[in-house]
Amino acid sequence: MVRPLGLPFDPIERAAQTWAERFGPASSMRAATSVFRVQQILLARFDEALKPHRLTFARYEVLVLLTFSRTGQLPLKVIGSRLMVHPTSVTNAIERLVAAGYVERRPNPADGRGVLAAITDAGRDVVPLATEALTSQDFGLADVADDELDTLFGILRKVRLGAGDVAAD
Repeated sequence: MVRPLGLPFDPIERAAQTWAERFGPASSMRAATSVFRVQQILLARFDEALKPHRLTFARYEVLVLLTFSRTGQLPLKVIGSRLMVHPTSVTNAIERLVAAGYVERRPNPADGRGVLAAITDAGRDVVPLATEALTSQDFGLADVADDELDTLFGILRKVRLGAGDVAAD
């Protein structure tokens, strides 16, 4: 769990004040720094909730993706693409899921050199438990109202669209 800092001031706001004095407008810096800090907080909350299930959020995402697939298996390249992560991260997650008994590696019959990750029965069994652990804490966002979550998603989606994650509507 992220240790509460309990600071008597907001270090991001203080940095923004100094930034404004030295470099100019600080709105973008303040927002970006806040996004990074919230990412740290959320990942720590997720990992704490998932720890009893021998999962991290990255590994949980792989399992959920595999349960969403029609056959329960996907090429590692597809996993990386869908989760928007580097191939090394996929390989690491798969290795740990295999060690936990949640995934098996299989040769890809459509690609002689490729590898498929296939969810096991144990992997299928842990997904609902892990999902309950995350949803019971509103994915770490219980402090934010539902209508604000929609607004937040919309704002962050603009950044993703600008980066080319998906085609614009």
